Amino acid sequence: MLRMSMKMMGKRMLTRPSSSSGPFFRSGTWNYTLPPQPCSSSHQSFRSGSLHFNTLDDALSRFNRMLRMHPPPSTDEFAQVLTSITEMKHYSTVLSLSPQMDSFGIPPNFETLNILINSFCHLKRVNFGFSVLAKILKLGHQPNTATFNHLVRGLCAEGKIGEVIRSFDKMGWDGFQPDEVTYETLTEGLYEKGPSCAVLPLCRIIQKGGNRRFNLVAFSTIIDSLWTDTQLTKALNFLREMIITKGISPTITTSHSMIHTPCNSCEWKRVAMLVNETVQRKPVPDVVTYSVLVIAFSKEGDITKAHEVVDKMIQRGMEPDLVTYNVLMDGYCARSEIDGALKVFDFMVHKGCVPDECSYNILINGYCKIQCIDKAMHLFEEMCQQVNPNIMTYNTIIHGLCRDDELEAARDLFSNLSYKGLQPNVQTYKILIQDLCNRCLFDEVNKLLTEMDGNGCSPDQCTYNIIIHALLQNNETFRGLQLLEEMFARGFTIDSTTMKFLVKMFCDDGLDLSTRQLLDRLLTLKRWIPFKGC
Repeated sequence: MLRMSMKMMGKRMLTRPSSSSGPFFRSGTWNYTLPPQPCSSSHQSFRSGSLHFNTLDDALSRFNRMLRMHPPPSTDEFAQVLTSITEMKHYSTVLSLSPQMDSFGIPPNFETLNILINSFCHLKRVNFGFSVLAKILKLGHQPNTATFNHLVRGLCAEGKIGEVIRSFDKMGWDGFQPDEVTYETLTEGLYEKGPSCAVLPLCRIIQKGGNRRFNLVAFSTIIDSLWTDTQLTKALNFLREMIITKGISPTITTSHSMIHTPCNSCEWKRVAMLVNETVQRKPVPDVVTYSVLVIAFSKEGDITKAHEVVDKMIQRGMEPDLVTYNVLMDGYCARSEIDGALKVFDFMVHKGCVPDECSYNILINGYCKIQCIDKAMHLFEEMCQQVNPNIMTYNTIIHGLCRDDELEAARDLFSNLSYKGLQPNVQTYKILIQDLCNRCLFDEVNKLLTEMDGNGCSPDQCTYNIIIHALLQNNETFRGLQLLEEMFARGFTIDSTTMKFLVKMFCDDGLDLSTRQLLDRLLTLKRWIPFKGC
């Protein structure tokens, strides 16, 4: 369908159509008849704005008044009202108003037809959108890139990505240049099918695209999808293609993806080599390029080189951003060098860079890691005066308190979360459950497990395995097997540690009858492939 439409576009039909054009589709009670209008290029210079309306009723009242004016306003003015209604996302209303314009003799123009295509595509009725496109061509108008973007969005929304990809190159041949919106829409559509599905088709399109503009958002989306999907080799190859061949630099979004993705040392060395190569090629490397290099060196564990990069940035008159400072602090804390992290923090504040919750979380975690819970709590109190702690902050503090044998203080923080406007997440529960299991407080563990489901925060695979480990280790065999049965019912599998306990138990001839029967029943279930662990 798209290929046929593109062929029609390529012919640039500029002949005036016959005046006998009739209805071109019917849907339910709607009957759209688009009378012809003289071919004009005025739509190319006109850009339909929108009028501001507080409510949909205000817009409809204005529309109805315009219909009854003598003489009626121009189609351009109707287009402004329709545009305002689409901005309110009332696409069905727009479609219902079009036949009213027709019945009052208000001829459509290119803008109103484009609005119809946009509305149909948002409602996932892209076939009707193509019918409007056919009418645009019959009326002698030349569709623009916005027209094509609406249709691409509609096809993506209906999952017809293959049709878009097969016809994508046709745009350039018929005089169309995909813009940043086109690339971004296509990237999002492909990404919904999964990171692995998205990259290869899109890379092929980009490589064939010559000098076409490629949105940095789309670029970052691809890198993010590969990075978070741990396809590091593909991510690095694509990063090299974009940076070295097409001259596109990584963005802050790319940096964030890299920060939160676990990589081994060899992979981070490859990142550092690639970005170093970029720095050498670019006359003036930008802040983001340097930031990625800081991330790479910090993740690699080479904090000295990371610090040297920051020093070089400052020497060149660049101000490192908050992300760069946070990554550098995290690098120091990973090496348990909290004093180095504090110096970076103080320098950052001195330079006028305001720390955020991530900055404080890094330092608090650093203190907890070296078991300086008093200093962590002091910094936590200071943080509360500056920014609002998030659930990650509380998770770190609760974990630190549990490690420091301060269970009561950890319980108090946990119970006060709701007063702070926060909800505990799975990690919060796991931290507390792990400490309670270490103390064999299984009744309280069971209470928290029930509470998790009640709060809409269902326990995950790791949560179950933590509890089952503790129960089996402390000879609570029947309770452990009951929980194992519940875990299997939720579709989870055991980890390697649980498997070791169960193998040992299976070889135990001293099990009572009820426990043996439960174990035998569990052995018939196909949930015995262990995963690596929490």
